[in-house]
Amino acid sequence: MLKTLQKISGFLSSKTSIFIILISVVTYFCPNLFGWVKGNVQTVILGIIMLTMGMTLSVEDFKILVKRPFDIGIGVFAQYLFMPFIAVFLVHFFNLPKEISIGLILVGCCPGGVSSNIMSYLCRGDVAFSVGMTTVSTLIAPVLTPSLVYFLAKESVDVDVLGMFQSVLIVTILPVATGIFLNYTFGTNKMFPEICKIMPGFSVIGLACIVGGVVSHFGDTFMKSSFVIFTAAFCHNLLGYIAGFLTGVITKMSTAKKRTISIEVGMQNAGLATVLAVKHFSNIPEAAIISAVSCVWHSVSGTILANLFVLKDKFLKK
Repeated sequence: MLKTLQKISGFLSSKTSIFIILISVVTYFCPNLFGWVKGNVQTVILGIIMLTMGMTLSVEDFKILVKRPFDIGIGVFAQYLFMPFIAVFLVHFFNLPKEISIGLILVGCCPGGVSSNIMSYLCRGDVAFSVGMTTVSTLIAPVLTPSLVYFLAKESVDVDVLGMFQSVLIVTILPVATGIFLNYTFGTNKMFPEICKIMPGFSVIGLACIVGGVVSHFGDTFMKSSFVIFTAAFCHNLLGYIAGFLTGVITKMSTAKKRTISIEVGMQNAGLATVLAVKHFSNIPEAAIISAVSCVWHSVSGTILANLFVLKDKFLKK
């Protein structure tokens, strides 16, 4: 039974973007399918996703943080510098409506996405570097995410900094800490690593549920502004990849590190942004929509970019 679940998990991980897109399309035509995903249910689902991340972190991963503070520091600094301000740049460049602007800025201020680690592995990047960046950006998110959103969006909308801090803390730090505790306590048990192998599948299903819930409740809103929303999400993500890669070039990182920092900077935890948008900007449905679109698109583009890096390697070998 466990082997079967591991195979299913591996399949879902390799087909993340396709699965989430499929769920989105089906949910648009059958909105009641994920109508139950709202409020506290969304929060719990995201918490489960972050728990699966924590379960994969061991003492060795934290030793890497100590051994490589320079690389990880540059990566996290680049992420929290470029992504929020690229969002602001796009808001002014495209003269985006306030409703969409808030969502884009929120995505830009979130930490790295957990699926970025998978993409780094696929493109032969530096996986330890990827895990380190995701871990650190997540651990400091309760402070930086609400602070940056307040600083960049306070003139457009009221930002509940304390409430957002509590939300990020509840759906990121507590589940991740719980996962780390479980790994530390049961990591030597032979069954625990086998159970961890099915966790990526739960993460994919969780992301699909969060996106499906947003589509269920705001699908009509998306259709009214679909082109603008997708264009903003696409440009934000693409410029993030470019900014990350250039950071690696400027700091003279290895090829593997440049690929990793590109993916890490460009791929945000848009699932967290979606939950925060629904909870703290419930009167602005477009904010949740662009967060959900980013959630889907980051998985798609991350897969494409990873495959492009691999194709480049094959081409150079010829």
